[in-house]
Amino acid sequence: MLRSEKRSLFRFLGIYLSSTFILFFLATVIFYDFQKHQIIDTQNAELSDEAERLTQALRQLNKTFTPSLIYPQEKPFDSAIYSLDRAYIFGSFNPKNLLWDKEYYQQGEQLFHIHPLYPYYLGVSHLVIARTINQEPIDNLIKMSILFLFVAGILFTLLGVFLGKLFIAPMKESIEKMNRFIEDTTHEFNTPISTILTNIELLDALYDCEGKQEMKRIEIASKTLSRLYEDLTYLKLNHNYHRQIETLNIAQLTRERIEYFYTLIEAKQLNLNLHIEKNILLDMDKNDAIRMIDNLLSNAIKYNKKKGLLMVTLTQEKLSITDSGVGIIEKNIELIRGRFKRDNKSEGGFGIGLDIVGQVVERYSFEFDIISTYNKSTKVVITW
Repeated sequence: MLRSEKRSLFRFLGIYLSSTFILFFLATVIFYDFQKHQIIDTQNAELSDEAERLTQALRQLNKTFTPSLIYPQEKPFDSAIYSLDRAYIFGSFNPKNLLWDKEYYQQGEQLFHIHPLYPYYLGVSHLVIARTINQEPIDNLIKMSILFLFVAGILFTLLGVFLGKLFIAPMKESIEKMNRFIEDTTHEFNTPISTILTNIELLDALYDCEGKQEMKRIEIASKTLSRLYEDLTYLKLNHNYHRQIETLNIAQLTRERIEYFYTLIEAKQLNLNLHIEKNILLDMDKNDAIRMIDNLLSNAIKYNKKKGLLMVTLTQEKLSITDSGVGIIEKNIELIRGRFKRDNKSEGGFGIGLDIVGQVVERYSFEFDIISTYNKSTKVVITW
């Protein structure tokens, strides 16, 4: 799967799964809250039943006038009886700060029920029943809710991946068609470009013929086509390309690539300013390094002004290439890093150069910065 396809799939999954999870999380919270209230109401009902049982016991004691009162008690309930002025009479516990205006309420881990008695039995006007909340059904409810979210998360992730692949299928098909077109086109490019460049070199070496200027134009056009061929081939083979990592002298390679582009530099009458330190070594695949340097140089030449400045600086920490060209609109600086994106349509090209540079930078964990002032200059910095 290509990087653009992965990016689209991950964006879709991110939006789909986050919205789905939030929706189901809220639904689960509402369900949990409702069920928890049901559990508490059930336990409150048990308090009410216990209150009725004690009321019957007090009524029976009142009728029989038993001289020795044995207070009825049944665990897990605690109870206490109060007089008309709400003074504590007797009980299995003596709670403080009772909320007399509430029939049922929760205080900490305990449930309370205040049950008024009428008529009064044995001088008792209120019966208070309490119990510790039975946490087991609530714990089971929490486990069930978490299990539901977990299972739903797996199911919706699988569904999201399936829908995501359906979502990117048209894009994938279009990219495959484009790749096949590029592959066929580059294959047809290779032979004539190689033939033109070889014969130009032979003519220049063997014959002192007229038309040197015309020959240079042919050479420039041929090298432009050659570079496009190399870039398109790199894009096609990048994911299956077997890289041979070796220690490269980037200083020497940079000078070689500048020499390769010298005809283009000379044709535009650019003022070439080099600050290249010696023996700068990097562990890279040579083709990756060439594609990175070539695309930066090509852009700096293509979008430069005639008789403008082209400055190449190479140190132990970074490579920077500066031109005095058309510059880039600030809002488009990030946009042009993408494939087939161009800020300036006046020049030719497919808009793949900075995308290739970005792929190389990402592969080797370099840093890639573009600093540009519109209609003035552009500076591209690769830091390793």
